[in-house]
Amino acid sequence: MSGALVPIAWIVVAYSLLVTVAAAVGLFLRAPRPRWLDQLAWMLEVLAFVLAVGALAALSDGRPHELSTHLGYVAAVVVIVPIAMLSVRDDRGPWSSGVVAVAALATGVVAVRIMMTR
Repeated sequence: MSGALVPIAWIVVAYSLLVTVAAAVGLFLRAPRPRWLDQLAWMLEVLAFVLAVGALAALSDGRPHELSTHLGYVAAVVVIVPIAMLSVRDDRGPWSSGVVAVAALATGVVAVRIMMTR
């Protein structure tokens, strides 16, 4: 894996854990989803996009053993958060924080898988 890509992936993983914990706390407290949680989720999407661009650029260093799996993870890391956020766009209830938590956790897992398949 490209040397610069590993720190980016770990930043995505750490930030996704932060968003997951923040959303899980909101879910646990049964509070309406705050606007700042939306901002955290969209910032996670920006980081995931940077990771995806870096992962695609790292393909110039050599082809991974499972190219289709790697590209699937790269595509998934970019679409998880927008799909989740669009699905709860009009719902500010406590369970919408759960959707954000699951999406953030999935983004972190996919970021780890990107590192593993490279």
